[in-house]
Amino acid sequence: MKPSARHVGVFDSGVGGLSVLRALRAELPGVRFTYLADSLHAPYGERGADWVARRSQAIVQWLRQTQGIDALVVACNTATALAIDGLRTRHADLPIVGVEPAVKPAIELSASGHVGVLATRGTLGSERYAALRRRLEAAAPRALHIHDQPCDGLAGAIERDDTDTIQTLGQRYVDAVRQAAPGLDTLVLGCTHYPFAAAVLQQAAGPGVRLVDTGEAVARRTRHVLQMDAADPDQPLHAESTLMTTGDAGALTAAAHRWLGWHRPAQQVVVPD
Repeated sequence: MKPSARHVGVFDSGVGGLSVLRALRAELPGVRFTYLADSLHAPYGERGADWVARRSQAIVQWLRQTQGIDALVVACNTATALAIDGLRTRHADLPIVGVEPAVKPAIELSASGHVGVLATRGTLGSERYAALRRRLEAAAPRALHIHDQPCDGLAGAIERDDTDTIQTLGQRYVDAVRQAAPGLDTLVLGCTHYPFAAAVLQQAAGPGVRLVDTGEAVARRTRHVLQMDAADPDQPLHAESTLMTTGDAGALTAAAHRWLGWHRPAQQVVVPD
């Protein structure tokens, strides 16, 4: 990647990828980001693999043709799991960074070897995730217990900012992991939406369980792909970023204000299949 590259596209099924965008902007303040939330079709985690692959291809093609991006971050665990290999094949000239559940760092942090993974069914049922588990379990120097928990409806509740449902589902799914793993001490937030429910999930898990997400690791990987030096802490200015959505622009605007402290309006766009 040429060091001069400065326009990165970021897409997610909805508003969850804002957690990755927040980390990206902190790591790469001089980069221009265009964020696309495909909220009209959210969440991806409960859709079929073929649909996710086709829709991801359509979004990347649209971002390239209409926005002129020169690098891409797939800020969606499900799209990464089900579509990123096809994206890299079709767009071989475009640097692409994906996300995956932060199981490896969680294993490194765990004292008990019991690690819970909260994620969508699309992510947990993918071959990419299965391969990640096989690699980590084969390399583990000690007894390792990974407890997967599909979280149907949680990403959608976060997308809608439905606090009652977030509370109910968050408690339900964390309880399920804790019941399966009494020795649980580390919990992976395996969907980019979930960091925005971290307070609920931490309360449900208790103070002895550490939550781990992927935002900072993805940001560091993107900096490496862009061949850029680390951010200068004395240079806080950020390049302009654009927020776009296939759904309700007001909802994305409100989410960015709520979670990132932004006041800029989002744009509604049409991304054809």
